[in-house]
Amino acid sequence: MTGTFTTPGPLHSAAATQRSTARWLTTGGVVAGPLFLAAGLAQGLTREGFDFTRNAISQLALGGAGWVQTLSFVCTGALLVAGAAGLRRTLRRGSAGRWAPALVGVFGLSFWAAAAFPADAGAGFPAGSPDATVMSGHGAAHMAAGMIGYLALCAAFVVLARPLAARGLRGWAVASRVVPVAVLAGFMASAASVLAFTAGAGLGLLWLSAVMARLADAPGDR
Repeated sequence: MTGTFTTPGPLHSAAATQRSTARWLTTGGVVAGPLFLAAGLAQGLTREGFDFTRNAISQLALGGAGWVQTLSFVCTGALLVAGAAGLRRTLRRGSAGRWAPALVGVFGLSFWAAAAFPADAGAGFPAGSPDATVMSGHGAAHMAAGMIGYLALCAAFVVLARPLAARGLRGWAVASRVVPVAVLAGFMASAASVLAFTAGAGLGLLWLSAVMARLADAPGDR
């Protein structure tokens, strides 16, 4: 009797490798936000003169220990860029597969720009700084980078609503369209409340982590 033998094809092996690579890269995007916020919280609670009700996390890059926050910006940017690459492999096709990773990548690059162009001193930080903030060129570049980055992030959330819905995650899809409103509201309220700004920025980072983790675990389009 003649039998027919099949061997595990290279296509199956390649697909498994791609899934594994996508998962590892996506993990970068999942952990980026929580790590950045944890680092900011730890520094804010220990740096002299820093007050979460008056100072933005970006200002932690100033002063003698400012290198810690600068490193946090650089590492977070790298993790987000890796996450964008993983998201591209996870979504694979369609307009969301092109635009969402590109927008998340822009968000990651904005952290590198924020590291290169530090925020201005003011509101009593670093310790001994005057309350008034005088806008400098690097301070303006820092603010522009943050605005561009978060606008890209909000756009990415809207784009990601479609693949979330396609995977049967209707509630996630609705929330992904609502979260950008809350993020932008926090930015608009920044002139009156630094905490509102921080909350909006933090919400954006945490929701990105949640969405990327959910997409990595969800089955394909239904």
